[in-house]
Amino acid sequence: MRFFLTLFLLLFISSQINVYAQAGSGKGKITGKVTDANTKLPVDYATVSLFKQGSASPFNGISTDAKGNFAVDNLPAGDYKLTVDFLGYTRTTLDHVIVGAGGAVSLGELLLKPVQNQLSTVVVTAKAPIIENKIDKMVYNAANDLTAQGGVALDVLKKVPQVSVDIDGNVELQGNANIRFLINGKPSSIFGASLADALQSIPASQIKSIEVVTSPGAKYDAAGTGGIINIILKDSKVSGINGSINGALGTRLENGSVNLSARKGNFGANAFFSGNAQLKTTGRNSNSRSSYDATTGDSTRLLQSGENTSQRSSYQTGLSLNWSITPKDELTGTFGFNHFGNHNYGLTSQQETQTSAAGAQLSQLLSNRISDSRFSANSQDFSLGYKKTFAKEGQELDILYNTSYSKNTVNYSQRQDYLTGSYPATGSIGSNPGNDRQTNISVDYSHPFSKNFTLEGGAKAVLEDLKNTVNTDSLLNNGSYVNNADQTYGFNYKRNIYAVYLSASASLFKNWLDVKAGVRNEYTNTTANFPGVNIPGYNTMAPSATLSHKLSGSQSIKLSYNYRIERPDYGEVNPFYNISDPHNISTGNPNLKPEVSHGLELGYNKSFDGGANIYTGAFYRHNIDDIQSFTTQYEILNINGRDYTNVLLTQRANIGTQTTVGANIFGSVPVTEKLNLRTNMFLASRTNTNPGFASVTGVGYRVNLNATYQFGNNLAAEGFVNYNSSQKNLQGTRPHFLFYNFAVRKQFLNKKASFGLVAANPFNKYVNQQQTTFGNGFNQVSLRQVPVQSFGITFSYKFGKLEFEKDKKDKDKGDDTNGSSPDAGGR
Repeated sequence: MRFFLTLFLLLFISSQINVYAQAGSGKGKITGKVTDANTKLPVDYATVSLFKQGSASPFNGISTDAKGNFAVDNLPAGDYKLTVDFLGYTRTTLDHVIVGAGGAVSLGELLLKPVQNQLSTVVVTAKAPIIENKIDKMVYNAANDLTAQGGVALDVLKKVPQVSVDIDGNVELQGNANIRFLINGKPSSIFGASLADALQSIPASQIKSIEVVTSPGAKYDAAGTGGIINIILKDSKVSGINGSINGALGTRLENGSVNLSARKGNFGANAFFSGNAQLKTTGRNSNSRSSYDATTGDSTRLLQSGENTSQRSSYQTGLSLNWSITPKDELTGTFGFNHFGNHNYGLTSQQETQTSAAGAQLSQLLSNRISDSRFSANSQDFSLGYKKTFAKEGQELDILYNTSYSKNTVNYSQRQDYLTGSYPATGSIGSNPGNDRQTNISVDYSHPFSKNFTLEGGAKAVLEDLKNTVNTDSLLNNGSYVNNADQTYGFNYKRNIYAVYLSASASLFKNWLDVKAGVRNEYTNTTANFPGVNIPGYNTMAPSATLSHKLSGSQSIKLSYNYRIERPDYGEVNPFYNISDPHNISTGNPNLKPEVSHGLELGYNKSFDGGANIYTGAFYRHNIDDIQSFTTQYEILNINGRDYTNVLLTQRANIGTQTTVGANIFGSVPVTEKLNLRTNMFLASRTNTNPGFASVTGVGYRVNLNATYQFGNNLAAEGFVNYNSSQKNLQGTRPHFLFYNFAVRKQFLNKKASFGLVAANPFNKYVNQQQTTFGNGFNQVSLRQVPVQSFGITFSYKFGKLEFEKDKKDKDKGDDTNGSSPDAGGR
């Protein structure tokens, strides 16, 4: 805590120096709002460029926010030209904008007129920065990410500051895996069954941006001690008919997508279809375990080695309809369907040797195990939203109904044949069908009492209903299978969450300090028909606050606090035993309690005139009733009447507390006009304190580097390398890994089409994952060789046709907008 107070004090002193320095520099500011000339709706992400008189290239610029507002500050006194661009609109130009020393120029409302004929040529004059740091979130704009375009959402997440992705697709935010994932700001049942599978089913070409919210405000659900990651998919608000086709063909991964948008007047529609497949790949694995029986003094050595073949496929489709009923009333409806599945097949050779305390070999058992599993998930999402704006700017009412339904099925089989000992073969086959329905109903209202003070409030209900059935058949000595009644059962799990919140945003001390603070109250009621389990309801009061101060027009600091919880999901509480490997068994824990987290974050952001940007942040997080996986060794484990020998049982449990202190540095530097370098470094120290155990502290870090080079003639190349260190945890070490990829892309047909080459880990067929696990009476070292090497090609094509009749008002005025401006901007 002293570290944070000292750092904040130093930054505060620095801010005062900057304030006085800026006061003497006489820098000015230009503000305004961009709206559609026909609908009077704000135009978000429009490009505002500022030129010095006589110059053909802009020296400063910014994108409008969600309400169409913009502010360009830290400007020397002078005479400027300002332009506003957005795809599908005619450029708006103000030739003489006079900024006095220390003065502020308000341009008021700037109207953009839609282009009235076919858009034949589009030249993008500016684009959103790769990283945008806002008061409550960090935004990674993925549209120009070359190396990820042939991949999936996980490949994009590897580039996002403060996010770590391991080789299996497990995601951490600031070193915490308890993350709330959203799509377009809404929950989706696609994440319910398997998060890693879901993130591997979204093609990178479908992603517009990724928002990272490490300190969520009161408006957000309190769930997710690590924070929130919101994946924004591409859409279009451009008038007319337009779309894109994207694809990638590779030696390991293939994907493709089609997007189509149409808009005329007050009505718009977006439709998409995408799919991907991971081709059949084979990895290697080995495992060495030593265990000790304290009662007899005997020891057991288990050696396992084998191969596992896997493949995966998925597809998604969706439709979005938008109706601007009036300039102040908007209705939006969406429907989506998602499917993904995987198939894993493995053969493992096993050698189990038992030795007495005196060192004599008591037995040796050789066996082969064959396992096969198939997973399939289908989910549908539907939402209907209404947005009402009022005459007073910033006053809004949002009502959203969102429901999702998913049906998941796991089919598995495993058989173990003994080569010694004259034991009969053992095995089982089973199916685990289930379904999940979740409904969210929310109402949010925002009211600005003045230019510097806004109050927000709302209510939300989250209704979850899960059903799961486990059917298990056991292998008999005659080779047939019979239903095992002790491992066949079903359960129903219901959880309802009711929430209300109130938050306030204010600019204090003549806009010297921006404050956003609030409190959210959530009541959780859970029922489950697990035998002997009663889950009590509980209330959660979650406060949050963020302070932000602009040291100058190009640098700012922010300090935030939040209170979060992590409710166990149904996969963690499901009492079903996974016995695909009888020596390594896992199960859920119906008695899990929610994890509670207190978080502090301090961040500093600086932008430079040449386009460089740097962000540094430090954070502190303390978890109570921390949910961790814990492994226990059993010489004999009885599950529903059957004995399993030499077993490691892994289960989730509330284990003491966890304290994490860390820092993150992100930098983007345009070395030359053609070469740009980005780096993201993350370091965290995590300490687990558990009753009855010694405290465990592990330090981990992540470093990546991204280089982009523009050769000219619309040819670009990019390279990316990412290293995740190993880290000590409660019962062992997490493996390290190195991942790197390269890409080149050529654009043609006025940048409507592109063709690219991509390569992932081209010089290494496998990534080695060595992991240690230890506990009372056992020690284990495992090695997995995960195939990641791949080569591929990517392609994309954008098409658009913007044809409309002029409205009568324009005809009467004789307005002529023949052809589109070659300077029309885009996003």
